[in-house]
Amino acid sequence: MPSAPSIHKITAEVRTPEVLDGGSAAPQATNLTSSVYEQIRAEVLTGKLRPGEKLSPAGLRDRFGTGGSPVREALNRLLSEGYVSLEDNKGFRVASVSQQELRELVTARCWVDGISVSEAIKEFDIAWEENLVLALHRLSKVSRINPQQYAEWERLHKAFHVALVSGCGSRWMVKTSGRFFDAAERYRMLAENYVSERNELEEHREIVDACLERNPKRAVELIKLHYARTYEEVISHSLMPIQSKPLGGQ
Repeated sequence: MPSAPSIHKITAEVRTPEVLDGGSAAPQATNLTSSVYEQIRAEVLTGKLRPGEKLSPAGLRDRFGTGGSPVREALNRLLSEGYVSLEDNKGFRVASVSQQELRELVTARCWVDGISVSEAIKEFDIAWEENLVLALHRLSKVSRINPQQYAEWERLHKAFHVALVSGCGSRWMVKTSGRFFDAAERYRMLAENYVSERNELEEHREIVDACLERNPKRAVELIKLHYARTYEEVISHSLMPIQSKPLGGQ
């Protein structure tokens, strides 16, 4: 009976040339796809790519100087996340916006962040408290209305909301909260030319105070109010035609 081939022979036969060369091609392709994805996603979230705008794969290939595969994979990833739509015979477009979607998004944020903060207060880990206070302090040092500080404010604003829910003990809740935050920011950027008269820093500070006082009911109420105010501003001052309707209305 012939002997079975050795495991070394089998693995040598199935190796691809890329692996034998050091395995550089696959990681490079992955990095290129991620780069294209991140750039398109950022432009959708900031409103540089407007809702309904056509996304031509050929145009994106020329713009990023890449082949079709990274662009196609990036668009499909954005499609799965809801930032891009695909219509028969029309191709890819930036996902549209609607008042109904925004209402559902705000409601979902209230649910997820409300539960997360309530659980964080229940656990009340000292590290969570310190990170939350530090995130608020850093946010207080920059101004949203200062053009030179706006990008930093955006970064620290998200960091604050991540810190707010990070003590809940569930990575899935934190991840979901972050995804909802990004989707909500896309809507907020549609009203970027509107200078709010709200004292958002004070709203953030009140939420933190309620957390430090271990008052989950008040913290959740303040979170809901915070998100509802942003909703009303977007509806009232968006550059896109989103019909006004109060949050919670029928």
